[in-house]
Amino acid sequence: MFDGHRTRFDVPRRGLSFERYGHSRRWDNGAKDTLVEYRGLAQGARRQSSYNNLGCIVHVWVEGGGRYLGICMGAYWADRDYFGVVDDLNVVQYIKQPTAETRRPHAKAMPIEWKGEQHKMFFYDGCTFVGNGKYETIATYPNGDPMAIIQDRIGLIGCHPESGKFWYDSYSWMKKHWHGKSQHELLLDYVGDLMNK
Repeated sequence: MFDGHRTRFDVPRRGLSFERYGHSRRWDNGAKDTLVEYRGLAQGARRQSSYNNLGCIVHVWVEGGGRYLGICMGAYWADRDYFGVVDDLNVVQYIKQPTAETRRPHAKAMPIEWKGEQHKMFFYDGCTFVGNGKYETIATYPNGDPMAIIQDRIGLIGCHPESGKFWYDSYSWMKKHWHGKSQHELLLDYVGDLMNK
């Protein structure tokens, strides 16, 4: 189903196992699974074909009761024009929203509010969500637009709570914003909430 090698990790204190399949990840809590897709689309017809096939697999997976977690590009892929797994929502560029405080897609420490707490999270042309669909808002951007949501068994995040230290080290202006893995805890809690849907 996926190219690349498979690696398994366990998070016993959360009751989760984690498998990485090339570009995709799968979480398992013993009873339910989540498919995670967060990478961007590589160039070339072969890669495009791979993503078209993955879209069919994801759609069938979710329709069959599976869970989907999309982070940044993975959230964009959930849109009706791609995997089509969200209801009455469009996944759109945050920087193009009328009240967005930034118009540039480059890496930045985006101020966000996650369940009432202020954080600065790695942002690189992340998305937001517009439309009439019903969902639970987990986090918002500074202008109040949703940054992280859960809609039924679909979890979508515009910024990068999974970001590692090397992401921040790659940009001189980002080094001081490294979160020391605290945002990994936010992501694990988020995945736990999604798994219980």
